[in-house]
Amino acid sequence: MAQRKGQTGNPKGRPKGTPNKVTTELKTWIQELIDGNRATFEKDLKELEPKDRLLIIEKLMTYVLPRQQAISMEAQVELEYKELEKLLSSAPDAAIDKILERMNNLTTNEDED
Repeated sequence: MAQRKGQTGNPKGRPKGTPNKVTTELKTWIQELIDGNRATFEKDLKELEPKDRLLIIEKLMTYVLPRQQAISMEAQVELEYKELEKLLSSAPDAAIDKILERMNNLTTNEDED
């Protein structure tokens, strides 16, 4: 019988979230390699042409900085409308009346221009 997702038939298996041994060893080896050769890496970087240096630094940054997710303009507007709805639903009626009054004044002024 098939196991449900996230379950295993091995009760003594690796706990969830624990990296496997090979991954841990590989990451440790890479870290030691970088730490032991930092001066050489920096020297080599300085010897590169500026555009090549920037390309290398840009590639390295992807391992340090979280990648930003692109969002469409429509999705951004939708998110902002949802936030506005939350604010309006918790705002006092007097505040909403003032907002509507100002919006009406703005549209009236635009129509006159």
